[in-house]
Amino acid sequence: MAHQWRGVIREYFDRLDVTSDTPIITLGEGGTPLVPAQALANLLGAEAVWLKFEGMNPTGSFKDRGMTMAVSKAVGHGAKAVICASTGNTSASAAAYAAQAGIKSVVLIPEGKISLGKLSQAVAHKAEILQVQGNFDDCLILARDLAENYAVHLVNSVNPDRIEGQKTGAFEVVEALGFAPDIHALPVGNAGNYSAYFKGYSEDRAAGTIKHLPQMWGFQAEGSAPFTVGHPVANPETIATAIRIGNPASWDLALNAREVSGGRFGAVSDADILWMHRFLSQEVGVFVEPSSATGAAGLYKSQRQGEKFAGKKIVVTVTGHGLKDPMWALKDVNGNDIQPQSVSKNAAEVAERLGLA
Repeated sequence: MAHQWRGVIREYFDRLDVTSDTPIITLGEGGTPLVPAQALANLLGAEAVWLKFEGMNPTGSFKDRGMTMAVSKAVGHGAKAVICASTGNTSASAAAYAAQAGIKSVVLIPEGKISLGKLSQAVAHKAEILQVQGNFDDCLILARDLAENYAVHLVNSVNPDRIEGQKTGAFEVVEALGFAPDIHALPVGNAGNYSAYFKGYSEDRAAGTIKHLPQMWGFQAEGSAPFTVGHPVANPETIATAIRIGNPASWDLALNAREVSGGRFGAVSDADILWMHRFLSQEVGVFVEPSSATGAAGLYKSQRQGEKFAGKKIVVTVTGHGLKDPMWALKDVNGNDIQPQSVSKNAAEVAERLGLA
């Protein structure tokens, strides 16, 4: 009989910080595909590249891996409400898992800085949505203040339960490949996922499952690149809303992951991100939101600057589905709206237009 995936807590119960008394709040997250990306491998000159497609999680992003843990532990502690600051994906995930748990969710979003696709998910799952007069970092400060002083449980990635759940992505990569890649690249915003994959790989190496840690390569948008400039960015700006974060919550964890793995941080332009966003959908068949293309865009920029990937096996986490922020797919490279071609009902004319005649 085929195995029915049971969500990351049940699948990795003995490798997570849970007990038999922990209530399991799950929507079947995890078990996402590792997609071969030959076109990207060719572009980089690498031996092989795979995309860890986290857009296939229940709410369409990697956040679900951490949220199943965070909400399960919150319910186990008796919480009746959870709160998060969010540029979109965290709010969608927190609201969905809170709905499954039968508790209240409160979402703090930055003013005018959230995609409609993500906002619609939070609305659909009955979240209490408050738009804060400030950026994401202001939202997170407020969320932490409320969680410390009132009866509400914080489920942002500053909550270690989130990192614990998200490390399972690394477990799945190793199980699928049978080894650790040479390089694992990711988009970086709060740096929780970057830190979580490093944690997962580190645990696999300690267990003897893999022989080496992959180099952890994290890429940010140039207008929101605190790791690249070496200090928080007061007013981050980028079209990649999911990583528009100027003061990453997992700063110290991420710096340690980079140092221990021999990895690096880098930054790419919005134009680079949008170019790779289109390349992945057109050449690999994987539709991601723009921010999710940042890791692959960073690798391509590195290649253009002289980095050699010959013989390298690379995994790139693409963090969210393209339907989260679909407006970019409807524009051409010049930013103009793409319109369908109008044709008659005559088959011969249509065949001629398609070059089939």
